[in-house]
Amino acid sequence: MKVLVLNGPNLNMLGIREPELYGKGTYNDLVNFIRYAARELDLNVEVFQSNSEGELVTAIQNALGKFDGIVINAAAYTHTSVAILDALKAVGLPTAEVHLTDIHSREPFRQLSYVGMYARKTVCGKGFDGYRECLIWLKETIK
Repeated sequence: MKVLVLNGPNLNMLGIREPELYGKGTYNDLVNFIRYAARELDLNVEVFQSNSEGELVTAIQNALGKFDGIVINAAAYTHTSVAILDALKAVGLPTAEVHLTDIHSREPFRQLSYVGMYARKTVCGKGFDGYRECLIWLKETIK
């Protein structure tokens, strides 16, 4: 089973950006965590991060026929990107949405999730462990 893990803008700044919210772990720490969790679950993962909405849309479109599911932390694009929503709907792959923080208890503008309008699973506020939970859900859902 092959899973695409997508990370949106500013996640490359983990460990630097607001560590009181996002923790002190770096983006490399997150990628290593995801790869380790995937190995434990016997999943193949490809991890991709971009600050560009268009690159994320292209990655979603290119997933069709290559991946069995998607885990996505669209970051700020969660709350603004109809383009990412449309790309997810177009490819039709099982999708889990993940956020390091609990977006539902943050600023009102962060509580709207376009990604969540398509994703069948959303995990918020569990830090890196949220990615593992999404991978487990995808494995159980796809098999």
